[in-house]
Amino acid sequence: MTFNGWMQIALFCALVLALTRPLGGFLTRLYAGERTLLHPVVAPIERGVYRLAGVRPEAEQGWAAYALAMLAFSLLSFFAVYALLRVQGVLPLNPRGFTGVTPDLALNTAVSFVTNTNWQSYGGEATLSYGSQMWALTVQNFVSAATGIAVAVALVRGFSRKSVSGVGNFWADLTRSVLYVLLPACIVLALTYVALGAPQTLSPYVTAKTLEGADQTIALGPVASQLAIKMLGTNGGGFFNANSAHPFENPSALANLIQMLSIFAIGAALTNVFGRMVGDERQGWAILGAMGALFLAGVALVYWAEASANPIHAALGLDPASGNVEGKEVRFGIALSALFAVVTTAASCGAVNAMHDSFSAIGGLIPMINMQLGEVVVGGVGAGLYGVLLFAVVAVFVAGLMVGRTPEYVGKKIEAREVKLTMLALLCSPFATLIALAVAAVSPLGLAGLQESGPHGFSEMLYATTSAAANNGSAFAGLTANSPFWNSLLAAGMMIGRFALIVPMLAVAGSLAAKPSVPASAGTFPTHGGLFVGLLIGVILIVGGLTYFPALTLGPIADAFATATGRTW
Repeated sequence: MTFNGWMQIALFCALVLALTRPLGGFLTRLYAGERTLLHPVVAPIERGVYRLAGVRPEAEQGWAAYALAMLAFSLLSFFAVYALLRVQGVLPLNPRGFTGVTPDLALNTAVSFVTNTNWQSYGGEATLSYGSQMWALTVQNFVSAATGIAVAVALVRGFSRKSVSGVGNFWADLTRSVLYVLLPACIVLALTYVALGAPQTLSPYVTAKTLEGADQTIALGPVASQLAIKMLGTNGGGFFNANSAHPFENPSALANLIQMLSIFAIGAALTNVFGRMVGDERQGWAILGAMGALFLAGVALVYWAEASANPIHAALGLDPASGNVEGKEVRFGIALSALFAVVTTAASCGAVNAMHDSFSAIGGLIPMINMQLGEVVVGGVGAGLYGVLLFAVVAVFVAGLMVGRTPEYVGKKIEAREVKLTMLALLCSPFATLIALAVAAVSPLGLAGLQESGPHGFSEMLYATTSAAANNGSAFAGLTANSPFWNSLLAAGMMIGRFALIVPMLAVAGSLAAKPSVPASAGTFPTHGGLFVGLLIGVILIVGGLTYFPALTLGPIADAFATATGRTW
């Protein structure tokens, strides 16, 4: 580990903090229906969208109507993406003449992008046409991210409103998220990436002569536009198979920094939105403080693990001082590779600038744990906030049990209904992860996809099922997942991890919105200070540790002990 590496990590953290409050203020005004700087330009477009769709943005929806609208929109999106992928061979903007993808791959990819997971069982430049990348995947990057923001705002309204039945209007929240937040920012980001060296073209692939005289095909395409939203929307689906390790997707250290900031910007800002909307910004800073503590611990552990010597590499004669450089790009080095790995798994992004399968056992363990904790360490756009607020409900419930008092959070009494719904939401991801892992571990079809045996092979499967259920999309790439078995299994995990969490979460929002606000008293547990931050961190770690520790012991922890003794599998 170097001073320069720590300074780069510190700079990233400082920039995230600097963006949080200004962006949080903008988002608060937007979802409160107030005027923003973009209204003179965007408001006429917004009104036109409502007229075409027949939407009355001022019409409030109860939680059930909000959830049904979200589910209907997601179902329609799934069929649209599936159809486009199946028939891409007869559609325009297909300079390589790719045929339609297989039914199981189309199913997996459609579910993946609709759920904001962006798991990719394919190589984009070798499988998908320009049209498929733009019309199916890039569009879904926008609307799936906007859906996550919308449902998070609905939950915040549940905490901030008093004795009402409505949690907002899904169609208005979706439209505003796209038109005022994602689209304007992505126009600026896409132009920035083009200036830094990312391609944005509809020209065919280029063939070049190598120094040895062979022909090399250089893939091109509308990369910058998909790159901008894949990061800002915490989608993570790469235009190229190598994702952000590819020089066309991540040309330089500056592009790498902008991408990492994009991943965290909206997720961090939404904590400030929560504080502002409940009338106490300290509540938002407490949430962000818990996220930040978990994030910094993860970065430190991964950086240490990857900077340490690998006994197996040292036995082969490699310089121990170089650390574990396998699978990492020289232009980023160990520090920025470790930081990116933690950022992308702390958020539900899944983009990678290094190969996680090549990380040390401990270096790969931390990204896995980030996802297993519910990706609430800033988390995805919207998903991180509503995930951590569910943990906050559990935290105040535990605090209430310890003192024998009905728990309260930001003025709302937390009663049996909210706790039951919260636990139902929080248990869906472990259920999808571990059941899918068990099925894969005893199935010849599941084991056939493994590159490694022993603990590392088990880790490949555990990482895949975790990534799917957590809607992350990154992978231990040693697993060959493009088979009917894995495509179907992971698609089911993605669906459960997304919608089985959102629906009960919206029910919690509706239940809270209907309650009156309870003024704080001498016995109210303060939820804006260090004690609550510590309790929240403890609840997050205990839930994740108790649920996943046996599986982690069989995978990366056993792998770490084997590596320490110089054993390979």
